[in-house]
Amino acid sequence: MADAQKLLIIDDDPVFSTALARALSNRGYQVETVHDVDGALRQCEQFLPVFVVLDLRLGEGSGLQIIEPMLALNPTLHILMLTGFASIATAVHAIKLGAADYLAKPVDAQMVDQALQQKTVIFREPEAEVMSVERLEWEHIQRALADHDGNVSAAARALKMHRRTLQRKLAKRPRRQ
Repeated sequence: MADAQKLLIIDDDPVFSTALARALSNRGYQVETVHDVDGALRQCEQFLPVFVVLDLRLGEGSGLQIIEPMLALNPTLHILMLTGFASIATAVHAIKLGAADYLAKPVDAQMVDQALQQKTVIFREPEAEVMSVERLEWEHIQRALADHDGNVSAAARALKMHRRTLQRKLAKRPRRQ
């Protein structure tokens, strides 16, 4: 198998990462999986992938914190950020850190394969539709969280709310509109 097809999947959900790894292996990738931040950097250094599929939330850590160290190991690394908690703030932050693309879960192997093979970032203009109050709140919370490098306590202080309240809000799925 060619080195150009080496893919590292970094996701704390072993069921999802195993299923995605199996599906992408069938599409010609040589796939390794890892489930935490520390293991991700070690595996990136040993496996030398060309592609990385990176989950935003990794247990207590954040995928955002390992984008720059992975790119320091391999500046041509193509990083695809995945998240079940998509927001404009985290998408912009991930791209600024060096991620090549950003997809909201749920995704399938075909979507991931297309994003990896495209190798260019496509910025889409936001729709002119007005967001709901709940969605605006979600975006504001995500921006505060990104501004404080994923630190929930610091973001809660900046938002002038209790840390547990913020954690409850983060545990809910964001509204689409």
